[in-house]
Amino acid sequence: MPSLTQTLPNLEADGPCLRVTVAITSAAEEAFSKEARPIPPPIAVVALIDTGATGTVIQQGLAQQLGLQPVGAAWIQTPASSDVLCDKYAVRLSFMDGLMTLDTTVIEAPLRGVPIQCLIGRDVLSRSILIYNGNIKQFTICF
Repeated sequence: MPSLTQTLPNLEADGPCLRVTVAITSAAEEAFSKEARPIPPPIAVVALIDTGATGTVIQQGLAQQLGLQPVGAAWIQTPASSDVLCDKYAVRLSFMDGLMTLDTTVIEAPLRGVPIQCLIGRDVLSRSILIYNGNIKQFTICF
């Protein structure tokens, strides 16, 4: 089981953040190729592991950069708002420099006032092991 361990000097203040790549799915790559459309390059983002988020969220605008079409919609609640309708997209998330990839559905929503472009929610965390060791400012995630 691949794992990533990071020690962050401001773990308590910033939370468990890691680099993630957001890309189109394998199925979308095939469709783009059949249509002779250029395959958009993956987008590297900073993601926050958020055990309070039911679903994984990407920053508003990332889906457009990847040329994606919505696959559904979801009503979300945030600490600052309630009943916000957001589009859902099929994407490939890549962790640990491609050591672990996962095709999944994400919600696109504005992530304002934070230096991240993705929230890793419990939908993805349900496929992993997460260890948060605040005493030594370290977290480990295993897929």
